[in-house]
Amino acid sequence: MSVAEAEAAPRAGEDPRPAARRTLVVAGLAHALHDGYTDVIYVLLPVWQVELGLGYGRLATLRGLYAGAMALLQMPAGKLASRFGGRAVLACGTAVAALGYALAGAAGGLLGLSAALALAGAGGSTQHPIGSSSVSRAYGLAARGPLGLYNFSGDIGKAAVPAAISVVLVATSWRFAVWSLAGLGLAIAAAIAALMPVLPPEDLRTVSPSRTEVEGKEKPAGGFGLLLAIGMLDTAARMGLLTFLPFLLLGKGASLSTVGLGLALVFIGGAAGKAACGWLGARFGLLRTVLLTEGGTAALILAVLALPLLPALAVLPLLGTMLNGTSSVLYGTVPELRAGTRAESSAFALFYTGVIGSGAIAPVGFGVLGDAAGSGWATVATAATALATIPLAILLAPRLAAPRPRVA
Repeated sequence: MSVAEAEAAPRAGEDPRPAARRTLVVAGLAHALHDGYTDVIYVLLPVWQVELGLGYGRLATLRGLYAGAMALLQMPAGKLASRFGGRAVLACGTAVAALGYALAGAAGGLLGLSAALALAGAGGSTQHPIGSSSVSRAYGLAARGPLGLYNFSGDIGKAAVPAAISVVLVATSWRFAVWSLAGLGLAIAAAIAALMPVLPPEDLRTVSPSRTEVEGKEKPAGGFGLLLAIGMLDTAARMGLLTFLPFLLLGKGASLSTVGLGLALVFIGGAAGKAACGWLGARFGLLRTVLLTEGGTAALILAVLALPLLPALAVLPLLGTMLNGTSSVLYGTVPELRAGTRAESSAFALFYTGVIGSGAIAPVGFGVLGDAAGSGWATVATAATALATIPLAILLAPRLAAPRPRVA
């Protein structure tokens, strides 16, 4: 019997609820760590700029190597999980990500740092496909709420890890800070191996009929491609801005600890945006929500660019709300375009790969623009990228069901 088949075997007389809760806790802990690993790089970019004398293009490439490895290996990570078991692959991936950060702390130059971050990103590729599918399989038809908590745990990591590391950087060296992250990752990898329950197989009976089957008519083709394009542009704008935000704040007189605070404010706002915009999307539909969030993102990016430090910091939570809010609406639209088909899980994998890949590549382009025209114009370009999603949303809207009216 394979490891995956062993995981599929039910245990007689066992109450599934404690195991499901434990799965959610462990998957949420892994999500918080890996999202923290991803976004702490923004705090470290100014440090590496000074230490290695790098321009914006090379700094963005460092971030892109991590995100690129994470994007390219998500689908292979899912296949490994089906062969060797999700718990083992997630624990090993977390350990590999921690090892990447340990090697980053020992790197003596750009080449070593690049290789270390690519290794960390490769380890990080295991988290999204395995964590989300583990929670979904553990809860079955009741997974919508737990998946929301799982997604929220990632935002906690985005807010907490960069803020904590920015404080550590004030008191000690960046290498010690990075080694501390590696130690934390190894501890969580051990916790995953020890505490994450084995899981039942995905229950195909939980897949609901597609809207086309229910209504007896076919959707126009191309809706998923438009949705993916919106997601990639939205992610490009978000990752491009986050690459330059530390330098914008430093240019306004911020210290490294204040930069960490600023990023934490953005990520806290982003967590609120996921919750609020998910509701807005269900209530008002994708088009109106994208008009609000992407238009608001562009306006607030320009406001942060123009304002002095303290007013800019005050604007950052609202910017984070708009910046991150669109993603929850887009993720929630994937099932509407692929509901009830066996391709639904593949559609999610493709969507994650596309948006994370965009997050890896786009900052490099913005970085090259920043080297050529300055960080200010590159930041303006991220605002223009956010606005570019609106025409695509207008094209996509007729292919979607109308939002449901509120029942009194």
